[in-house]
Amino acid sequence: MPQSSNIYVGVAGYFGKPDQTGKVGVFRRPTGGGDWQHVLGNVEAYTVFVHPSDANTVFAGTSDGVWRSTDAGVSFKRANFPDANRQVWSFLVDQRDPKRIFAGASPIDVYRSDDGGTSWRKLATPRIGTHCSGPFASRVMRLAQNPKRPDEIYAALEINGVMRSTDGGETWTDCSEGLIKLSEKEHLKSKIVSDTTAEGMLDGHAVTINPAAPDSPIVALRMGLFTTTDHGKTWQDMDVRRFSPTTYGRDVKASPSEPNTLYAALSVAAASHDGGLYRSQDGGKSWQRFDKVQVHGTIMSIGLHQKDPNQVYIGARYDGEVFGTQDGGKSWQAMPLPGDVQHIYSVACG
Repeated sequence: MPQSSNIYVGVAGYFGKPDQTGKVGVFRRPTGGGDWQHVLGNVEAYTVFVHPSDANTVFAGTSDGVWRSTDAGVSFKRANFPDANRQVWSFLVDQRDPKRIFAGASPIDVYRSDDGGTSWRKLATPRIGTHCSGPFASRVMRLAQNPKRPDEIYAALEINGVMRSTDGGETWTDCSEGLIKLSEKEHLKSKIVSDTTAEGMLDGHAVTINPAAPDSPIVALRMGLFTTTDHGKTWQDMDVRRFSPTTYGRDVKASPSEPNTLYAALSVAAASHDGGLYRSQDGGKSWQRFDKVQVHGTIMSIGLHQKDPNQVYIGARYDGEVFGTQDGGKSWQAMPLPGDVQHIYSVACG
C-alpha cells in the first residue's frame, strides 16, 4: 500500500468542443483508494503540480492564473497573480530555492514567485519569433531546469517550438531553427491548423532533462521525441517509432527517483482513441511499453510520485480516463473520474 499521498487531475474544456457540458477544474483522490473529490470547480485547469519538497503545496494552472492549495489539495485559493483571466499551463520549482517557482502562460510569458507561490510577477516577455500561427495563442507547456547549470531553463511551446534561458528566466533565446530544418524531411512534415508544414515540429508539448545527461534536454512534439546536445542549435530525432506504433509525443518526464529512467506518453494524434505509456531505463536509447491498459483517448499526462517509483499514473483526454500502477507496472487499476467531465489535461501525484 502506498504511503499517504494523493492523485490530482486537471480538467478543462478548451479543446475543440466549446458546447460540451461537464465539470472542469481539479479532482483529488487518495492514492490508497477512495472517492474522487472535486476540489476546484470554478475555473478550467490545464496543469496540476505538486511541490517536489512539500506535498501539502499544490498548484493549479488555470484559465484565471495560478490557484494554490496549502492543505494537500483539500481547498484551493487564487494566488496573488497580477493578470486576470490569463491561462497558465506549466510550473517549475527552482532546485536551489523551494520558494522560487516559475509559471508558463499563454500567450507566451513566464511568471515568477519568490515566496512559495503566494504572489507572482511577470518576467519580461520572451522576444522570440512567431514561426506558426494557429487558432489559439502559443503556450508555455513545460519548463525544465538543467541540474548542472540551474540558470539554464528550457521551455516547450505549443505551437512555436522551444526556447531557452541562461539567466534564470529573465531573457530567452529561440531554439526552433533546428526543428524547422528537420521539418523539411518528408516524414516530419505536418500541417493541421496553420499554413506551414513545419507545424508538427513546432508543436511542443513537454520538455524534460535526464539528470544523468543534463546537457541533452528531450522535447515531446507532435512528430515524436527529439533531443539536442548543443543547447538547442540543432535537434536529433530519437526515432521512437522503432519502439512504438504511435509517435505523437504529448508528455515526457525524467523519473525523480529512478536513475536514467524516462517515461513518454505516445498516442496517435491530439484527438485519438489509442496510445501507450513507454519507459526507457537507458536514457532514451531504447523504450518498452510500460502500461497494461487500453485507453480510449490521447494520453495527455504522466503523473510520477516524487519518492516512490512504483507509483505511475496516466490520464487520457476523453471520458475522465485515469489509470495507475502502484507496484512498478506489474498491475494497473482504472480509476475514472466521476460523472460527466470535460477533457483531462494533467495528472500529478504527491
